[in-house]
Amino acid sequence: MSSDKATILIVEDEPAIVELVSFTLRSAGWETFAVSNTADAWAFITRRMPQLVLLDWMLPDQSGLRLLSRIRGDRQFSSLPIIMLTAKSMEEDKIAGLEHGADDYVTKPFSPRELAARIKTVMRRKAPEHGQGVLTAGDIQLDPISCTVMLQNDRIDIGHAEYKLLKFFLAHPERVFSRSQLLDKVWGDHVVIEERTVDVHVLRLRKVLKHSESLIKTVRSVGYMLSEK
Repeated sequence: MSSDKATILIVEDEPAIVELVSFTLRSAGWETFAVSNTADAWAFITRRMPQLVLLDWMLPDQSGLRLLSRIRGDRQFSSLPIIMLTAKSMEEDKIAGLEHGADDYVTKPFSPRELAARIKTVMRRKAPEHGQGVLTAGDIQLDPISCTVMLQNDRIDIGHAEYKLLKFFLAHPERVFSRSQLLDKVWGDHVVIEERTVDVHVLRLRKVLKHSESLIKTVRSVGYMLSEK
């Protein structure tokens, strides 16, 4: 299930840093892509939305701050998690980055371990379905690292789409999602799937969950939610 890995876009023009960061993040279980300027970064984001962007402050075509403002000003990308990479330790620069909408900043030189920890923290806060902790509800346990689902401590066979759907529900308990929201959040808005396909996958998921199927609730004329109540 490699495609379940969260994608991180590295926007950095120093090859040595790109290499170090890419190695660190891949070792931590993420998929990485790298571009060296803001134009290529914008092209990538509009083509394939990553789960997080590591954005260098100083780039050859324009500042990372300009790209940050552009992303935050676009409704489609406004909630995209962004961590600024900066050689600037000046307090006012850090404040400027946060005021423009950065979720965090890491000052160069940084330790790879610290960078990975910062990324995990931001992802846990902004996109819990891409966190790496075990997700639980009732008798269900889902381990994102091994991509396994346990039901009363027994491993169950689960299809790829049902796995992604369950993972999303477990990461957002007690929240109702419409079919179109689930299509967008689970499959991505670039995938052409009809809304009733969501119903099919929910049915399959309930079947796989056996006695725990009641955790996935239908909210009439709205959509679905995971609830232990």
